[in-house]
Amino acid sequence: MSATILPRLIRLRDAAHYLGMDPNRFNAEVRPYVIEIPIGKQGIAFDRLDLDAWVDQYKESNGRPGKAIGGKPPWDKKFHQGSSREAKSGTSRKQSVEEEFKKVLEQAISRKPRNT
Repeated sequence: MSATILPRLIRLRDAAHYLGMDPNRFNAEVRPYVIEIPIGKQGIAFDRLDLDAWVDQYKESNGRPGKAIGGKPPWDKKFHQGSSREAKSGTSRKQSVEEEFKKVLEQAISRKPRNT
């Protein structure tokens, strides 16, 4: 049984295909960000590990989870954070903290100094 060995250096003509894109997109979006390695007088190659690292970085900043079966993908759901215009019942945490602070302050001020 023979194992397939991936070359470490990938020639310019093969680099776009390795990443699954057309040469124009490779030249515009990838080539400026990876190190070119000269091979001979005219040849250019790229380190496969650099290309893989570019894909990892691109995926991290642009990738999204796959579409859910039978529904919309999670990023299409409309989540609104922050305040809304409608009034909600409950106690404001900030108001509770301020009231607690006032009570403790009044107790501290009203205590008589101790004679030592």
